Amino acid sequence: MTEDNIHKRILKLTLPAIISNISVPLLGLVDSTIVGHMGSSVFIGTVALGTTIFNMMYWLMGFLRMGTTGLVAQAHGQEDQERMKTVLRKALQAGCIISAAMVILQWPLFEIATRIMHPDADTLPQLHIYFSICIWGAPAVLGQYCFNGWFIGAQDTRSPMFVALFQNLVNILLSLFLVYGMGWKMEGVATGTLVAQWSGLALCLIFMRHHRANRPTTAARESTPVRWREFLAVNRDLFLRTLCLVCVTVFFVRAGSMQGSDILAANALLMQLFILFSYITDGLANAGEALSGKYTGAHDRQGLTQCILALFLWGGSISAVFTLAYIFGGEWIICFFTDIPRVQYLASLFLPWVYLIPIVALQAMVWDGVFIGMTYTRGMLFATVGGAALFFATYLYTKEFLGNDALWMAFLSYLFTRGIIQTLLATHKLRFS
Repeated sequence: MTEDNIHKRILKLTLPAIISNISVPLLGLVDSTIVGHMGSSVFIGTVALGTTIFNMMYWLMGFLRMGTTGLVAQAHGQEDQERMKTVLRKALQAGCIISAAMVILQWPLFEIATRIMHPDADTLPQLHIYFSICIWGAPAVLGQYCFNGWFIGAQDTRSPMFVALFQNLVNILLSLFLVYGMGWKMEGVATGTLVAQWSGLALCLIFMRHHRANRPTTAARESTPVRWREFLAVNRDLFLRTLCLVCVTVFFVRAGSMQGSDILAANALLMQLFILFSYITDGLANAGEALSGKYTGAHDRQGLTQCILALFLWGGSISAVFTLAYIFGGEWIICFFTDIPRVQYLASLFLPWVYLIPIVALQAMVWDGVFIGMTYTRGMLFATVGGAALFFATYLYTKEFLGNDALWMAFLSYLFTRGIIQTLLATHKLRFS
């Protein structure tokens, strides 16, 4: 593949993935907007807590998407359609088991969640309604993870994009109808989300049925079986890696909250800038997953090297744009998010740390995509554990004399360390593979 072709391929895969990534949080945003006009702050708090609980639960299950992508991409590179189908079947079987457990154990899960979140007496009954309805969407959500992983592995990021957009449209229309047309209050919001999730799964099934990668080929190739040991090993590493990410995220929020509500608010505001950058670079990482997996499966060392270089070129350009945007527009963004003078002041005080995020986070985010495609999940786990260890060590050592600056320094060291470790591991693996 020529250099021009690889850049076109990356762009073709990245743009739909970015649109899909940006649309994902809209499900929660739509719910928040609807309840914001229902006349009580209780409804707003309920949706905020509810979406946080489910986001955390589903985030831990993200290995179903990532593991499927890597294995399918490699099978695609080998032109092994049967193996591609087998990976999907095993992912769906795992998703069914996990989602069934979530539904069966919904009451213990709710108790654990409420103990962590500590909702007040007014919010608790509404949260119970929201949770007890939305939990039945777990099979649909995890099923979508499996299908989206398969689509990306098959070099198709357009299908997940259309599914995400369709799902949001259903959620908007149905939630508005149920809340304002039928007067269902919280039941309407939760039901709208639930139906939207199952509608998204239905569209996945339609796309899957007619997907070009499922069309029979004349070439008779011997399929390589996918063993449960291989499947579980990949997904185990991804689950443990995600667990480390959750620990860092939760600790970051908790450490900020212990410094007071103003610091907590300022940190949350600035973290939105990191999340915005992540949505864009995750789209690039999705392209990296698909292409690096394809080249790994095809044993195309030259193609894989060209792909990695092109990904970092695009990633560097994106990082430069975001860095400049945060330097010259950061103060305006802060004022757009909040009009509270104290929070504006504190956010501006710690804003310089955000300038560095696109630079220090780039390596980790690009390598994440490449490692998933190569199914080198053990390397991702090692890098994340190393980064998390430095995060906690840096903060605990410096918090007494640096305060909240210590928290941001620790977070940046965590991102940078992940990238450095992954670079060293990738260099070694590519050299001897």
